[in-house]
Amino acid sequence: MKFTDFLTESKEGKNVHLEHLEDEILNRGVAGARDAINFLQSLRDMLAGNAKASVKTTTKWDGAPALFAGIDPSDGQFFVAKKGIFNKNAKVYKTGADIDADVSSPDLNNKLKTALRYLPKLGITGVLQGDMMFTKGDIKDENIDGESYAIFQPNTIVYAVPSDSALAKSMRDAQLGIVFHTSYTGTSFEDMKASFNIDISNLKKTKDVWFRDADFIDTSGTSTFTESETKEITKILSDAGKTFRSINPIVLNKISTTNSLNVDIKTFYNTKVRAGQTINNTVLFVNELVKWIDDKYTKDVLQAKKQDTKDKRNAIRNETMRFYRNYAGELNKIFMLHNDIVKAKLKIVRKLQQMRKVTGTFLKTDSGFKITNPEGFVAVDKIKGNAVKLIDRLEFSQANFNAAKNWS
Repeated sequence: MKFTDFLTESKEGKNVHLEHLEDEILNRGVAGARDAINFLQSLRDMLAGNAKASVKTTTKWDGAPALFAGIDPSDGQFFVAKKGIFNKNAKVYKTGADIDADVSSPDLNNKLKTALRYLPKLGITGVLQGDMMFTKGDIKDENIDGESYAIFQPNTIVYAVPSDSALAKSMRDAQLGIVFHTSYTGTSFEDMKASFNIDISNLKKTKDVWFRDADFIDTSGTSTFTESETKEITKILSDAGKTFRSINPIVLNKISTTNSLNVDIKTFYNTKVRAGQTINNTVLFVNELVKWIDDKYTKDVLQAKKQDTKDKRNAIRNETMRFYRNYAGELNKIFMLHNDIVKAKLKIVRKLQQMRKVTGTFLKTDSGFKITNPEGFVAVDKIKGNAVKLIDRLEFSQANFNAAKNWS
């Protein structure tokens, strides 16, 4: 499968959640593993300067809430919405009363009303999705390492712009700021399809809305792999291919199609992410996984009060543990492959992080502000508009779990 054919997303072509690339091994089994390797090969070729496919890279902005805005194709009215836009009964807001009836949080209520009031000035003709970065009053003045910044923190990352810059002034003058990254086409919300290759050049300028797309240009000229870097990632991908071919496909597909196995394995993996731990020893990791699973199901058995419930849960425990013990060797190979895909992905992410950023990015800690990289990146096919996210989970996901934020 070529990069142009690869799209990791849910909701039948709607950009409501992009999975981590390496988790496609667990989510989609053999097909997911094959696609992930081939996708990384395409990105390697792109960064080595050899790609013929037209691919661009965008920054993944850490905004909140995710916001949809545009024209409802069913009645021609302007609306704003959260991710509930794609529910069976779509939740869209066309009046302040609509927002009041559904949104009890004062802060979110105000942000949605601000968007509903000012985004129509842009002249959006279709449907756009973006991340809200700030509304009036969110931007504060802060001294960081002796420099004066205008800062805002929509989610985990604190964005900082030099206080005396034209960018800071335009942000302070605006009623809201938003970064658009996805457009939609369709005759109804149900059949809309996402495109990550958007063009917002036709939107009207207004001082009330600071907006941009997620694109950036590598003005530093440092985002191309050297010959040695290309060889390193090629070696990793070659190892990944060898490991992949050695894995029992039945086991790999069983994990992807059995919800309890898939959820339990990813849940345990995320405990390592929260703790900031890498998987250096896959045998040890699998042993810890098996013990964690055993403890979980044993606890379920012990908590049962009725004997028939206890017997049913014990049967489930025995069946589950039989799988983990019988296929511990296969699980070890699966996470060897998982590791290789993460290593290759991180080499790509590290190279992309060398690109110049629009704003400074920091994490707010108990001892002050710590410099950090952007949340991650999205690689986009310019022709088909498909995309996949690339994130350093130990850097950003751990920070997302643990960083100090501006809300309870």
